[in-house]
Amino acid sequence: MASTVTASRPGYGQLLRTPGAWTYLLPGFLARQPFAMLTIGIVLLVQHTTGSYGTAGIVAAVTGVSMALFAPQSGKLADRFGQSAVLIPGILVHTASVVTLTALALVDAPLWALFVAAVPTGASVPQIGPMVRARWAAKLEGSPLMSTAAAFESVTDEFTFVVGPVLATALCTGVHPAAGLIAEATLTLVGGLFFALQRETQPKVGRVSASDGRRVSALSVPGVRVLAVAFLGIGAVFGGMQVSLTAFSEEIGRPGVNGLLYGVFAAGNMLAGIACGAIAWKVGPRRRLMFGYAGLTLAASGLWAVHSVPLLAGLGLLVGLCIAPALITGYTMVETLVPATARTEAFTWLTGAVALGQAAAVTVAGQLADANGASAGFLVPLAGTVLAFSTLVALRSRLLPKSSGRVAARGMGHRVPVTVD
Repeated sequence: MASTVTASRPGYGQLLRTPGAWTYLLPGFLARQPFAMLTIGIVLLVQHTTGSYGTAGIVAAVTGVSMALFAPQSGKLADRFGQSAVLIPGILVHTASVVTLTALALVDAPLWALFVAAVPTGASVPQIGPMVRARWAAKLEGSPLMSTAAAFESVTDEFTFVVGPVLATALCTGVHPAAGLIAEATLTLVGGLFFALQRETQPKVGRVSASDGRRVSALSVPGVRVLAVAFLGIGAVFGGMQVSLTAFSEEIGRPGVNGLLYGVFAAGNMLAGIACGAIAWKVGPRRRLMFGYAGLTLAASGLWAVHSVPLLAGLGLLVGLCIAPALITGYTMVETLVPATARTEAFTWLTGAVALGQAAAVTVAGQLADANGASAGFLVPLAGTVLAFSTLVALRSRLLPKSSGRVAARGMGHRVPVTVD
């Protein structure tokens, strides 16, 4: 049932007055912090112990691929059995796996042993972001505030990507190379369990599609498959930027500037996300997605040619500003494309696609940075966005919901048509 929170204009104030929202927002914020620390923590630790960005990238990539493969299964199980039932064992496995991976890296274990530990580390990453989005979708179904909620979640995610990499880098460079991953494991355990205990706000389980009585898979929806490809490109930007900025900072002899540069990039995403959520859009989500991705592709095209910290920070800020519209719009479209019984799964497919794109980008960018320098690594975000944008252009018709004439609640007793293009 839709929330009673409504507004003539979708805004954050109205959104945050949604009954019960703060019971999952605060623990959800704490629990998602480790996600932004994991990849950079692995890269910094393994690079320190092996001396190779390529090796560090491969280990991080194994983690990302494992997450991408297992995250949708986690979402599907959460839709069926409830979020807490999936989260609690996953949190315990993830904490133990991160500790094991850290210990193996510190004792110079062989690469295959790091791979073995990286698989459960990635597979058990708690899907806090998709689960919070699923809680919003359950509360705001049919409400114009849903796009505001998507923007709010993107801002929250990106704030973690401002704080997380900076914190992990500071811990790894200023305390100990393993400190970033130890902090990640600790925050996962404490924050994740706190979120998992908020059972009253999780979406109801056990429901099936009203049309045919069968449970619908999110991946059976053509639009979800197209969005997943688009999110691979976004993951390529995140992964390529992480490794290439790290390599660039090492090249110029200022490793500490890495966290600052990545923080500026993430801050651009966060600022754009705030703006997106405050705007009452008259342009449909499909067009917003196309425009946002066109801008992202254009911005990423200049990264490889920049060789100074101020210019790289400025261009990184621009890339971040262009990510938010595409990311937010993609998540917003899930509400119109996917039945309520499969939305957690849909959100995890998109999050998993970001992780898979990030994993591939970390691997390729690491190899390119080792062989040709940091500038070559910056070609990875460009390649990923070009490929994904081309797919969006070719398959844009699949991003329309089955019924383009549905209406959404605008207030008590009022309904307005939903713009879908």
